[in-house]
Amino acid sequence: MIQRKTQTVDYWQNYTLTPIDIEFLHTRLLDAEQPMTQRELALALIGDHCHREESQLRGELSRGTVYQPRRHFQVGEKVLFPAFEFRLAEVIAVRPGQNREYGEFEVITVDFGPERRQREFAAGLTAPHKLNVEMLDLLATDDLASPEKLLTTVAAHVPAALAAQLATQPDFASFENRWLLRDLMAETHVGHLNIAEALIEVRGAPVETTALLKELDLPGEIRRDVLAFSLQSALTADGRFDQVGPNESRRWYLRRLEPPEALEIPLPLRYTAIPYDKEALPVELRQLEWELDDEWSDEVKVEPSALRAAIPTTTLLLTYPHLASGTLPLNKHSRPFFPRGYGARTAVTLIDGRWGQRFLGWVVHAGRYVAGLRAWFEQHKLPAGAVITLERRDNSGDIVVDFRPKRMRREWTRRALISDANRLDIELRKVEVTCEYDEQIIIGADKPEELLKLRTLPAYASIPLGELVYHFFTDLAGLSGVGNVHAKTIYSAVNLVRRCPPGPIFAVLATDPRLQIIGDDSYRLAV
Repeated sequence: MIQRKTQTVDYWQNYTLTPIDIEFLHTRLLDAEQPMTQRELALALIGDHCHREESQLRGELSRGTVYQPRRHFQVGEKVLFPAFEFRLAEVIAVRPGQNREYGEFEVITVDFGPERRQREFAAGLTAPHKLNVEMLDLLATDDLASPEKLLTTVAAHVPAALAAQLATQPDFASFENRWLLRDLMAETHVGHLNIAEALIEVRGAPVETTALLKELDLPGEIRRDVLAFSLQSALTADGRFDQVGPNESRRWYLRRLEPPEALEIPLPLRYTAIPYDKEALPVELRQLEWELDDEWSDEVKVEPSALRAAIPTTTLLLTYPHLASGTLPLNKHSRPFFPRGYGARTAVTLIDGRWGQRFLGWVVHAGRYVAGLRAWFEQHKLPAGAVITLERRDNSGDIVVDFRPKRMRREWTRRALISDANRLDIELRKVEVTCEYDEQIIIGADKPEELLKLRTLPAYASIPLGELVYHFFTDLAGLSGVGNVHAKTIYSAVNLVRRCPPGPIFAVLATDPRLQIIGDDSYRLAV
């Protein structure tokens, strides 16, 4: 059987659209008269390449007689040689063969053309030979992978490559992973987009594409899916709009109405990965890291979607970076509660578990957080270290966000102070607390705006993590009557000025010779 190039990874690994490909895709979309996904287009294109190769092979084989040692040939006859990639040659001489082992046979001399030497081959050979195969055997297709199989194996990257190259073609338009010819799209102008903007603003909530279409005067004779594609493509290209629908829904909101922390990752949440020796962490600190469930910990694992509905409630720790940013973490406990759509953000309805008020939250997938809770934190005067609960009460997708209240009382807690020399100090103060909290995590700040500025100062931004940990350790040790500091407290303090998950911090605690573990996940200065 002839090896098809389209069956190999080499053929597809540097795939580039050709004019023939573009014409094929143009015709394919024109015939479909509806949007097609990247996968559908890639599958059609792979199938076309396979079909063209098959046609080309049959054309090549029709140019002459396929060489088989058992055949007899005449001077002037055109012959194809499978062993030389089916190169065509002309028979220029025939003579008797001379080898008693093979009996009577002939020797043909063939000419491969200019710049190629003449060669001799056996003909009329009665002995068995592996080249004595029929044309149908050469073109056998039983063992060939289908286009569907190729798309999942040697051509798996074609959809992405196809999309990147189609994006440069002016005749093709896209929305998410779907494509359509611009000539087939409904015309949308700035007036339509202005109406859409006004409608979203009046409702004060994300609006589905179908609802927007009802308010726009678009041609009724055009298919609904084409109208939706046309409008969605126009909304995506207009910087005013944001696609925030969950799952397969397409809902639109206005960027100017979204909180700043939904549009850009706040400074307190920006984490640059820090390499560290994971093996240096003792079992106790690994368990503590798992319990803290920081969204940037290496061990974050997403719950399978099938299990999401089976998890009615969960709890989170509110750390200072999230308190300062008005956000909640997307970690292994909270992630199953929040849907993901096709946009950079997904809008969700949050319900205040205390007062029942509804408000919008924004799931920022790349940043691993949920924005939009700043006012809620402030209304309930929640501290860093508060225990937050999430609850799913029905299938609406709404999420109840709550805390565990307790009778108000003044308690000693850690407070971050900033000196005139822009130095951070931590002291103990009595403050009113009305919720359950982790006493090792709780920490407050009198001037959060000034604390934010410290993150950009070299004294805190450029200092090695090990020295930063030791700096906070010495400060915190002075607050303890016996000089002990819990590992979680160090984690909470470091995150006042530098976003860092527990792993790298705990690795410092475990390896710094200046520190000594004393049990119960606590450390003190080495003697």
